[in-house]
Amino acid sequence: MVITLDSVQIVYNPPTEYRDNERDKPIDGLALGAIGNLGLPELVFGAGNFSLQYNPEEHMTSDVPIRSIRLCMRYGIRAFDTSVYYGPSEIVLGGVLKALKDEFPRDSYKLITKCGRYGLTPAEFDYSPSTIRRSVQRSLERLNTTYLDILYLHDVDMVADEVMPKRDGDHSTALGEDREAYGLALEQESKVWGEGDRKVLEAYGELKRMKEEGLVKNIGITGYPLPTLLRLALLIRQTYGPMDVLMSFCHLTIQNDTFTPFVKELTERAGVGQLLTASPLCMGLLAPNPPEWSPAPARLKSAASEALNICSSWNGGLSNIALGFAYRNARHLGIPTAVGIGSLEQVHETVRVWREIASDDSSREREAYEDRVLRVFDASGYRNYSWPCPPTKVYSSG
Repeated sequence: MVITLDSVQIVYNPPTEYRDNERDKPIDGLALGAIGNLGLPELVFGAGNFSLQYNPEEHMTSDVPIRSIRLCMRYGIRAFDTSVYYGPSEIVLGGVLKALKDEFPRDSYKLITKCGRYGLTPAEFDYSPSTIRRSVQRSLERLNTTYLDILYLHDVDMVADEVMPKRDGDHSTALGEDREAYGLALEQESKVWGEGDRKVLEAYGELKRMKEEGLVKNIGITGYPLPTLLRLALLIRQTYGPMDVLMSFCHLTIQNDTFTPFVKELTERAGVGQLLTASPLCMGLLAPNPPEWSPAPARLKSAASEALNICSSWNGGLSNIALGFAYRNARHLGIPTAVGIGSLEQVHETVRVWREIASDDSSREREAYEDRVLRVFDASGYRNYSWPCPPTKVYSSG
């Protein structure tokens, strides 16, 4: 449930008494380091789990959020990605960070949030400068901070003009023979295609003003279709200069790793200072119990189910294999990964996988499972498949 700007602000007070036992302590091992020019950790805490889309209300009001966030910071995962769109996520996160301020003061972590999306459908986006500013002011209050380290326009593809020859499938041809059809030819870089593009530019201009005022340190955009993100990054560069940061979700995964060929275009041609990837489990598609609202088509869900069965004998299952694949590729590209974390067990598990990958200690058995999963998606015809966006059906995004 999205909390609209005009609604009464709900209050979240984390438990004042909570456990601190062995499960709350990091396991000794390789420490997470910073990556990229923004000094982000290789793993970013995805706080979308603090919403009713992923967990019941009792999860948010328990001691799980404060213990899992504290454990993450003890491990070195000291950057948090949230959004006004994620229901109570900002409120829960802000309450926890306030409660932990003695152990982890504000300058020991980075806060990332998003603005512009206030509901499930395109009609529930508002990119007007006045709403953007009100939204950010509310986010600052919710997060108990005077500044944000990163602020994104959320899901710009749902607002911008759609310049794509096809709505789904593998969009890698946008970097080659279909460049012009996707609006990515050199002579198209400064073209504003319509009212949607104008709304994005107007909203980005407000982000730029807030950055100049010191409310925000870095600004950028998020979204799903990579050609649209590249087109807008080029347009924004022509209008305002290069963006600080850009994030795409579900595109550096074992099901779809088409982010890789776009990296050079985004960084060198569009000049984006820092890229991030999110949702290494494809919005839960690669988890043991995918959410009902997953936008994946039936044949892709069937392939994911087959991959889940293949990995059933591996410690950690398909999720573990998928995380390892995503972390290895992100690390090779120098891109932090935002991963949804909702429990102590998930914290320990994601760090365990990251350490295995970061220490180059991957076993041949892991690689064999990866190959088998890749073959399943290849055989299904849905390897590197991107679903339609804006979607043909409503779903929750990253």
